[in-house]
Amino acid sequence: MSQVVFTKTNMLTDAITHYCPGCGHGIVHRLVAESIEELGMNDRAVGISPVGCAVFAYRYFNCDNQVALHGRAPAVATGIKRVSPEAIVFTYQGDGDLASIGNAEVNHAAARGEKFVTILVNNGIYGMTGGQMAPTTLIGQKATTSPQGRSVERAGFPMKVAEMIATHEGVQFCERVAVNNTANILKAKKAIKKAFQNQVDGKGFNFIEVLSTCPTNWGLDAIESMKWVEEKMIPYYPLGVLKDKDQEAK
Repeated sequence: MSQVVFTKTNMLTDAITHYCPGCGHGIVHRLVAESIEELGMNDRAVGISPVGCAVFAYRYFNCDNQVALHGRAPAVATGIKRVSPEAIVFTYQGDGDLASIGNAEVNHAAARGEKFVTILVNNGIYGMTGGQMAPTTLIGQKATTSPQGRSVERAGFPMKVAEMIATHEGVQFCERVAVNNTANILKAKKAIKKAFQNQVDGKGFNFIEVLSTCPTNWGLDAIESMKWVEEKMIPYYPLGVLKDKDQEAK
């Protein structure tokens, strides 16, 4: 009887992760790495690491990598892709990095239709710096800078980044996914791989928002954090395709 063995993709190194138990970054790393390897693009891949929990992503992805200043990953990716158009370029960013200080960079890259992939890992909080409120923190959600919970009156509404990105004409594909259960992880893999295939085919800007967990700064255990994504995040940040020019053309 044949035995199925779970193996690590060659697009990931053997480095021991620094992420907290229950964090979704490890899952998303695997999905990105698998997608690139399955497309046969290992030797052409270039990742851009952010400032945030994923600042050490270069330790884990087995490809060329450039660390960008806070929020500037799409600007760096633009330069790399234009100088080396044959490269498969992706930015990997958290919601604090992308939706706050990097809001201009990602929106202008989308508007220009830059031909790379951006992966946004949205856990609704600043993870690396101690759990401050982020642009994506939910109403009522507690953070170190909103100890009574975020309020509309003081901080406005949580930012729906994927919906905003999808408005730009230069965007080829935009989808929001989650990694809180097996079914959603499989859907996330499909979306991420499609985004990279679009880049291989030379099609516009591709954006994937991934709803993920931060048990440490949420003050929850790993199982509770998965439930939080299902019960709190997904109702406000609904999953699904927000833009797909391939489907629009049919």
